[in-house]
Amino acid sequence: MKIKIVAVIPAHLASVRFPNKILFEFHGIPMIEHVRRRALLSNAISDVIVATCDQKIADAVRGYGGNVIMTANTHKNGTTRVAEAVKDIDCSHVVLLQGDEPLLLPRHIDTFTQEILNNPDGDSWNATGPIKSEEELDRHSFVKCSVSPDENIMHCFRRSPCYSNFDTQKQFVRKILGIIAYRKDFLLHITSLPASPIEEAEFIEQMRILENGFSLRSVPVSPSLPSVNEPEEADIILKYIEDTSEQKILLEKILK
Repeated sequence: MKIKIVAVIPAHLASVRFPNKILFEFHGIPMIEHVRRRALLSNAISDVIVATCDQKIADAVRGYGGNVIMTANTHKNGTTRVAEAVKDIDCSHVVLLQGDEPLLLPRHIDTFTQEILNNPDGDSWNATGPIKSEEELDRHSFVKCSVSPDENIMHCFRRSPCYSNFDTQKQFVRKILGIIAYRKDFLLHITSLPASPIEEAEFIEQMRILENGFSLRSVPVSPSLPSVNEPEEADIILKYIEDTSEQKILLEKILK
């Protein structure tokens, strides 16, 4: 198999908690442009594409020279939007990135893509990070997963279904992070299937993969980085950049 990996950032403006979130500016450029430029610093990505149905996003990204594919405005999740965008793209694998994660580290993408190169016939991969506290374990705003000793994701959930204590659970429960990859043919297949029961009940797209018996590999990365869900979290991002030397260096690179 000839390996060619592209990254796609699905994006729209319909954020309820933070209107126009994707276009919120940090250091003079939109959040999604931070993500796009950081992804371009990865050694293994052949192209970075923004997939959107919103002309404002398309205009902003193209204004910086970015590659945009317009999609339908009927998508219920980013995965189906990405599938539409790549159906005619020449690639073997697709890495889905989140447009609201402006602290994205290119080295995380490199770690992630190395896992693809190690096993290109795999179905899908998801970055995961450690659970830091018992409060995080029960917080419904982000998705967790249970991981087998050989790094297969077994189940995804919002609140832990386990009765064991936190010290036990943190050995096999990890946080689902915003980098996920698919073999292109698998992505087109899985998005052609109907939504699965737990996927719909919990609003967890990864469960369609697991409920249909396919593999989803955990790719551990560190540190786990915050995303932006609400306006007040923008200040957290700015402070994180100011307090972290790696983030400062990356910011200088993408602002050149």
